[in-house]
Amino acid sequence: MKDGRTASPRTTPEAPPADPRRGPVVAALMLCMALAALDGTIVATAVPQIVGDLGGLSVFSWLFSGYLLAVTVTLPVYGKLSDTYGRKPVLVAGTILFLIGSVLCAAAWNMAALIAFRVVQGLGGGALQGTVQTIAADLYPLKERPRIQARLSSVWATASIAGPVLGGVFAGYADWRWIFIVNLPVGGLALWMILRHLREPARPARTAPVRVDWAGALGVFATGALLLTALVQGGVAWPWLSAPSLGLLGGAALLAALTVAVERRAAEPIIPGWVWRRRTIAAVNLALGALGLLMVAPTVFLPTYAQSVLGLGPIAAGLVLSSWTLSWPISAALSNRVYTRIGFRLTAVLGITGALALLLAFPLLPYPGEAWQPALLMLLLGGCLGLFQLPLMVGVQSTVPYEERGTTTASVLFCRQVGQSTGAALFGAVANAVLATRLGGGDLDAVARALEAPASLTAEAADHLRRAVAAAVDYVYLGAAAAAALALLALLTLAPRRFPVLKEATGDEE
Repeated sequence: MKDGRTASPRTTPEAPPADPRRGPVVAALMLCMALAALDGTIVATAVPQIVGDLGGLSVFSWLFSGYLLAVTVTLPVYGKLSDTYGRKPVLVAGTILFLIGSVLCAAAWNMAALIAFRVVQGLGGGALQGTVQTIAADLYPLKERPRIQARLSSVWATASIAGPVLGGVFAGYADWRWIFIVNLPVGGLALWMILRHLREPARPARTAPVRVDWAGALGVFATGALLLTALVQGGVAWPWLSAPSLGLLGGAALLAALTVAVERRAAEPIIPGWVWRRRTIAAVNLALGALGLLMVAPTVFLPTYAQSVLGLGPIAAGLVLSSWTLSWPISAALSNRVYTRIGFRLTAVLGITGALALLLAFPLLPYPGEAWQPALLMLLLGGCLGLFQLPLMVGVQSTVPYEERGTTTASVLFCRQVGQSTGAALFGAVANAVLATRLGGGDLDAVARALEAPASLTAEAADHLRRAVAAAVDYVYLGAAAAAALALLALLTLAPRRFPVLKEATGDEE
C-alpha cells in the first residue's frame, strides 16, 4: 500500500484476526449505528404530535439540542474509556443506557421530562457513535476497512430516508411513544449479539493501577455543554450579543482554560495532548470539523429551498436531499481503489476540491430552476464527500496503535459534531441577515411558513419572498464552500503527504 509505505514502519498489536464471529459482530455494529442514526430523523417527524400531547412548544427544540449536547460532550470520554477498559464494556454500557433513555422517553409525562430523558439517551448515544467506529477499525485490516465503513455509511443513508417515514407512520397511525419503544427490540438484539460474539484481543498487563481522569472528563463535559448551548441557542432563544450568549461563551472559555490545566497534570488525560501535537491527527480533526460545518448547508437549508423556491412538497424535497445519501456510501466503498494508489491525503484533497466546486456551483443554478438540478449537485457532492471523509477516517485510525484508537476516533467525531453545531448557528445567522437585508426583517422559518399559504400573497409578493429565500440559501452555500476551502487548507498545510501508517501485526483476512 503506497500510503502504508510511509515514514514509520512500526508494528502495533492490531485487531484480532478474522474469525467466524466477525459477521455477527458487524451486524450488531450496524444495529447499534441504526439506533443512533434513526433517532434524530424519526423524532423530527413526530414533533407536532408530541407537542400536541405534552405541550411545551417554546422549548421543543431542546428535544434535539439536548440529545446533541449529550452525544457530543461524551464522545472524548467514551473514547478514552474504550482505550482504558476495552471497547466491549463501553459499547454494552452505552447501549443499555440508550435503551433506558428510550424507555423513559416513551413514559414521559410532560415536555420537561421528555427533554431530560432525551439527554439520557444522548449519554448512551455518544458511546454508540464513537465505539462502533472504533470497533469497525479493530475488526478489519487496513485494506478491508472501507468495506465496513461503507456499510456503516449505508446505515446513515437508509436512516435519512426511513426515519421520517417511520416517524410519520407511528405518529399518524399509532402513538408517538412508539418511536422510542421500537428501539428496544433493535437494541436488545444488538446487545445480545455483542455479548455473544464480540471478542477483544488480550490486553497487556498493567504495572500500575488504572487511574481515570474524572476531573478532566467533568471539565470536557461542562466546557462542551456551555459552548454547544451557546451555539445552538444563540440567535434563536436569545440574541447573539445578549447576556446569556456572552455569559455562556465566556464561561466556556474559562472552563476550557481550566480543563487544559487539569489535563496537563493528569496521568492519563481524557484528551491527551498528542491528539493535537501529531500533525496527521490534528489535520484530520480540523478537516472533518470543517466537514461538519459544510454539511449543515444541504441538510438544514436545502429542504427549505426545495419547498419554498422550487415549490416541492415535503416528500419530494426530502428526495432531493436524499440523493447524496445514495452516492456517499458507494463512493466511500470504492475509495480504497484510489487511496491505495495515490495515498490518503491526495484522495481526500481530490474529494474536497470537487465538493468545493459543487458548493460554488449551487448559487449559479437558475431561478427558480428544476428539481433535478440541485438533486444532481447533491448526488455529485455525496460522491465527493465519500471520497474525502472515509480515507481520512481510515487513514488516521491506521496511524495509531490499538490502545490509542478509541481516543483518536472520538476526537475526530467530536470535532465533526462541534463543526455541525457551529455551522447551524453560523449559517442560520447568515441566512437571517440576508433576509433582513432584502425584506427588512423576518427569519427563514417565518418566510417559509408564509410561502406555505401562497393564496394569502399576491404573485409579486410571493416571488419576492422566494427570491429572498433563494438568495439566503445561496449565501449559505457560499459559506459551506468557505468551510470546504478551510478543510482543503488544513490538508495541504498540516497533513503529511504520506500518513505514518503502522505496520499491522496481524492481517488475516476472511
